[in-house]
Amino acid sequence: MGTIAASFAGCDSIVNSENQKSKEGPKGIPTPLIISTWPHILDNQIALKSVQEGNLLDGIEKGINNVENNPLDQSVGIGGRPDRSGIVTLDACIMDKEHRAGSVCYLKDIKNPISVARLVMEDTPHVILAGDGALQFALDKGFQKENLLTEKSKAEYVEWLKTAEYKPKVNVELHDTIGMLAIDQNGDISGGCSTSGLGYKMQGRVGDSPIIGAGLFVDNEVGAATATGMGELVLTTLGSFLTVEFMRQGMSPLEACKAAVIRTIEKNKDSYKEMQVGYVALDKYGRYGAYSIQPGFQYTVTYENHNKVYDAQSYSS
Repeated sequence: MGTIAASFAGCDSIVNSENQKSKEGPKGIPTPLIISTWPHILDNQIALKSVQEGNLLDGIEKGINNVENNPLDQSVGIGGRPDRSGIVTLDACIMDKEHRAGSVCYLKDIKNPISVARLVMEDTPHVILAGDGALQFALDKGFQKENLLTEKSKAEYVEWLKTAEYKPKVNVELHDTIGMLAIDQNGDISGGCSTSGLGYKMQGRVGDSPIIGAGLFVDNEVGAATATGMGELVLTTLGSFLTVEFMRQGMSPLEACKAAVIRTIEKNKDSYKEMQVGYVALDKYGRYGAYSIQPGFQYTVTYENHNKVYDAQSYSS
């Protein structure tokens, strides 16, 4: 681990001022606290309210539901960009303080995959349901089929068909999955992740978001992490699990996110300059951090009387 360890000499100097103020002491961080990938001010606020009322999973689910229900967000839930065949498919996962997990992938016609994933976790002996099986499970649980392809997403898809070029490079519009982590006043942690995946992906493609350890990982003894960006790079490094393991070794959330990004770069030396991967992490004490390959990745931090969007530090900045 020499390359990574060497990168953190003098790491305190790279912590942004807001995080630095938050590091007054292990017990001094305000909790409950929500952190999410990308600008999600309202969604975090919804999550915080439920967590303050005593339910971590309700907070994660309701906060992410608000994004899934927004047809203007073209990366999550209804209005998501379709695959190359014009079909919108959704992925999501959720993980709680008890180390339970639930996931759905390649789910069609149901706009709230995070809610279905929670029921997979709570009501089945399984962790992942996929495709037609996930859809049938959702219908059995009372979810209603909906057309997820909005007129806006359909029009963009029709325009894309004129060239049908597939260039999965740095482009925020193709990489704004919502990953959300929460810690309550007792120091318990849960998290969730939801996405419609890479726009105009090959039919059948599943990214990192529904895969425990890749798009999301929670260990209540240590902390949690979630990912955004090119899912294939996250999958092949199990980036969220890796980030939590770095925190287990004693790294701060920021250091752990940076170490996971550097691992991704080391394993993808020929392609990382054209790709984006970012992580946010939260530890057992409520300390948080974020880091990405490319500049432009943002994250939102919310606690009592505080709800702000921050620019993550990046390798290429």
